[in-house]
Amino acid sequence: MSLFGLLRQTHIFASTVREILETKLLREVSDAPLTLAQLQLLKLMVRDGEHHLTEVAHFLGVSPPAATKNIDKLVGLGLVHRERSTDDRRATLLSASPEGQRLVEEYERKKELLVRPVAERFRPEELEQLTSLLERFAISLLERETPESGFCARCCGYVDSGCPVNWLLGDCAFQKLRGTAVKEKKGVRPS
Repeated sequence: MSLFGLLRQTHIFASTVREILETKLLREVSDAPLTLAQLQLLKLMVRDGEHHLTEVAHFLGVSPPAATKNIDKLVGLGLVHRERSTDDRRATLLSASPEGQRLVEEYERKKELLVRPVAERFRPEELEQLTSLLERFAISLLERETPESGFCARCCGYVDSGCPVNWLLGDCAFQKLRGTAVKEKKGVRPS
């Protein structure tokens, strides 16, 4: 396959995933004008419970005032609860509301219903090979670039403790906030 063909197919794949598995599904489960970053943040809160505003700002890669704006929107939509920390009155704790939990669960349920019949069209070894090749291609691209500041959230919450992106970049938002970040030195892949 030519380089042109490879580039074409990677763009088609990435655009299709973004359009069908993210943007379209998000619009199906919520009438609210949520961004994909806000959905990822909501997924993190559903998965891991309470977070401080400073963690949220770091996760989103924005300043605390910009994070507050995002949180205000999620609170206003009834998707996030905000309360003062009992340990530090200056700190604000954020957590997903029952409505926020429902939205994330519905999003993940619909995504699985959409992907399962597509995956069933492939033999298990083909899916394993595709997964391996996609990982290898992504890591090869990332190795050539200087990582952006802020957390990596490339997996959208599909956390794996042996994530090669985490060992390469060394800053997984989902693992770090959960306290399960890989302890290996940045750039040294775990065996």
